[in-house]
Amino acid sequence: MKIRKKDIKEIVKEKYSRIAQQTKKENETSCCGSGGCCEVDYTIFSENYEKIKGYNPDADLGLGCGIPTQFAGIKKGDTVLDLGSGAGNDCFIARAIVGETGKVMGLDFSETMLEKARENVKKLGFTNVEFVKGDIEEMPVPSDAIDVVVSNCVLNLVPDKKKAFSEIYRVLKKNGRFSISDVVIKGILPRGLKDDAVMYAGCVSGAIPKEEYIEIIRQSGFKSAIVNKEKEIDLPEELLRKYLNESEMSEFKNKSTGIFSITVTASK
Repeated sequence: MKIRKKDIKEIVKEKYSRIAQQTKKENETSCCGSGGCCEVDYTIFSENYEKIKGYNPDADLGLGCGIPTQFAGIKKGDTVLDLGSGAGNDCFIARAIVGETGKVMGLDFSETMLEKARENVKKLGFTNVEFVKGDIEEMPVPSDAIDVVVSNCVLNLVPDKKKAFSEIYRVLKKNGRFSISDVVIKGILPRGLKDDAVMYAGCVSGAIPKEEYIEIIRQSGFKSAIVNKEKEIDLPEELLRKYLNESEMSEFKNKSTGIFSITVTASK
């Protein structure tokens, strides 16, 4: 199924709204439940948060590809913005760092995810964590208002990454910084992977080359872009065979093409 750019956001919104209704355990077996409407196990990208201060199992759907707060340099009293906040996992980790004097805002465009996140914050009783509906390409956030932006496996789903990083730059205070975990590629993805809606919502076909990703950050005005962590993502062979022919499979196995998660930081 070849996807048009204008349809991408609706595809992502639909998939993640369904995922929001499941637990992390359910997402490990089927991203859309027992009906099996898609083939990607989203938790193949995720990291283990269980020993991190502020962790809330109810907010962890296993949808990340790193731990962006680990490299964010968040301080007590900071104002933190989490892009694509989902059920609130990284927001609650950030809140444990900023404390009572700080503020955490989660931005998401899925109403179902926002409802889940708001239920979680209500249970926790936090008064300085809020979840706001909005588009990363046009954030409902004032300019120069945020100390730290974090995001976890979300910007690869945004069609216009230049616009997204431009918005991140706009909302950050002077000397503000971001820490983003995301999916990038090495080489050129075969057309089968690149054009499929399921693989887009699964963080794969929306990914761009690592060098291009870093260059967009630099062109957006950020300084000191550093890749703090990188790991290769191994997609199951049975999944790849649905999209690749024998020659393309051989290229994957020979590492001429690869999919990686990175955590990158930069400052304004």
